[in-house]
Amino acid sequence: MDIVGSRCPVRGKQVTEGLDSDDIGLVERIRAHDTAAFDTLVKKYRGRLYSVIYNLTSNRDDAFDLTQDVLIKMFQSIDKFNGRSAFFTWLYRIAVNTTISFIRKNKLRRFFSFEKMQEEGIEEAYIDNFLLDKQRGDRSIFLKELQENLNIALQKLSNRHRVVIVLYEIEGLDHGEIASVLGCSVGTVRSRLHYAKEQLKVFLKDYVE
Repeated sequence: MDIVGSRCPVRGKQVTEGLDSDDIGLVERIRAHDTAAFDTLVKKYRGRLYSVIYNLTSNRDDAFDLTQDVLIKMFQSIDKFNGRSAFFTWLYRIAVNTTISFIRKNKLRRFFSFEKMQEEGIEEAYIDNFLLDKQRGDRSIFLKELQENLNIALQKLSNRHRVVIVLYEIEGLDHGEIASVLGCSVGTVRSRLHYAKEQLKVFLKDYVE
């Protein structure tokens, strides 16, 4: 059974929720061997999982496979979810750890593609967050040039700094949610995010107002 699905959109910024009683109920049903409850959680979160994994790998095939792996891990480790945090943060933690392990194992250095982001309709929000000047000449030429330079800039960031950029700027998680996902303090998240943004601004100084 294909638990990822053939069409999982890369999403832009989204509002996340707190503790979800519906999720808790579904978890309890899964623990009672209710496969329908598992299917419900898969449908609810596979798009969001695909989004974060895709934005960490910039590869659709890898994102598809890793999303499948994460959903299987979710099922296998469901008894470890203790309900102290929102279910999606627990699930994001599995997704981030799985993806970073994959990147390190394969020594991948794949980065955001503004062409791909534009196809998915999320390039506007991301560019705006970095105060990029969108009025310079032909837009398509500008985006192509920006993509090339952004990829070079992101290569200079560590995985941990890249993760916070993805979770905050693309996935729309707040500092507390990211801290829960990464198992670190809010202060650490803010520090990493600030450092990553400042570094990207330096690397992309010709594109920042």
